Amino acid sequence: MRGVAVRFPFRTRSLAGRATLALLAGLALVEALGLMLHTLDRRDLVFLGEARDVAVRAMGVYRPVVLAPEASRAALLAKLDLPPGTRAALGPTPPAELPPAPLTLARLVRAGMALAPIPPPLHPRDVVVLGTLAEGHVVVGLALPDGNWLTVTLRLPPTPLWRSPLLLAAFLALMAFAAGLVLWLVRVLVAPIATLAAAAEQLGRDVNAPALAEDGPREIALAAAAFNRMAERIRRFVQDRTFLLTAIGHDLRTPITRLKLRAEFLDDEEMRAKILGDLDEMEAMLAATLAFGRDDATREKAIVLDLAALLRTVLDEAADANPELAERLGYEGPERLGIHARPLALKRALGNLVANALKYGGAARIRLAPPAGGVVLIEIEDDGPGIPPSEQERVFEPFRRLEASRNRETGGSGLGLPIARNILRAHGGDVTLANRPGGGVRVTVSLPI
Repeated sequence: MRGVAVRFPFRTRSLAGRATLALLAGLALVEALGLMLHTLDRRDLVFLGEARDVAVRAMGVYRPVVLAPEASRAALLAKLDLPPGTRAALGPTPPAELPPAPLTLARLVRAGMALAPIPPPLHPRDVVVLGTLAEGHVVVGLALPDGNWLTVTLRLPPTPLWRSPLLLAAFLALMAFAAGLVLWLVRVLVAPIATLAAAAEQLGRDVNAPALAEDGPREIALAAAAFNRMAERIRRFVQDRTFLLTAIGHDLRTPITRLKLRAEFLDDEEMRAKILGDLDEMEAMLAATLAFGRDDATREKAIVLDLAALLRTVLDEAADANPELAERLGYEGPERLGIHARPLALKRALGNLVANALKYGGAARIRLAPPAGGVVLIEIEDDGPGIPPSEQERVFEPFRRLEASRNRETGGSGLGLPIARNILRAHGGDVTLANRPGGGVRVTVSLPI
């Protein structure tokens, strides 16, 4: 499916949110269709009931009239207590003020009248049904044995099939139950994905992070097993790289030491000094390379330490190593601030940043901000020429140096910033560079509490 983008109609980036909305929309549609089918079926039952009601009302008027003597039928009809919406009248002709009723309605009304408790000779000789139940106006004409017609006009209130409060309540109740079930199901299904994402984030910070539990449904267990195998391969790769660097360092230290001893026997003082300087530089670069390759930052145990005190200690040690720049070192921030970190590794990272600021910017002013949102910020400013924006990220690459010379005294080994970033990212933080408006570089370090 490379290059295929899946567009979702809802504005949410959460998988749980999208799944919940999709399932709820589908369930709402299914519930609506189900209730619509139920309502249509109920409409047929209501139609049968209303047709039977028309027959009962009409026969309720016809029965006392047909049982009364012909001379007193009109007076009796006037005295009858008719239900609301019902009128009756005697006449010589059948009613004709409305169109004929549908055939189904006429048949149902006639069938209902046939069940009335009236002797067969007194049953209506003919029945005329006019109007429709949909309009709520039905007229029934019944032919009396004497040839006259009894016209019964009925006004029936409409039955609110689609506007029934029970229908809406049933829909809302079903949707509430379905929503609860969907939320629970989505939470159960998405939880392993969140766990996998958290494990991947932890593995990125600590290559020796504990393995995922390979339990649960088969697909989740397979994914956890694949993730654990990947993590083990990464650990083996890091270990192999560390062993390789350690072996190279061990093998190179011996010839470097021999070369230093042999250089001492040279008669040319100038040549001896140059060779010893080159060997010292090689040894220092080798030590920096080994330090970059080691994984000490993740093996050290994390404890609660005072970050403010650690920063002041780094500045004091920098002042001891550079007494001529002691006045250009400074600290601004709280007296105490506790965080959970690896003390030696964090001290090394901050020391690299301060040493870099002193070496290239001639100053190192540290500003420690109070925690905000579970993150503490450290700013280190110098007075150097700054770094071109295009190079501010590239300087974190190993052996990347802005200074063009190969002299370590002026250009360094190119590993100080990469080591600092590796350590800080192993703590769950990061480090970025930016030029100050008034000149110099501002290093911003973020660390979780």
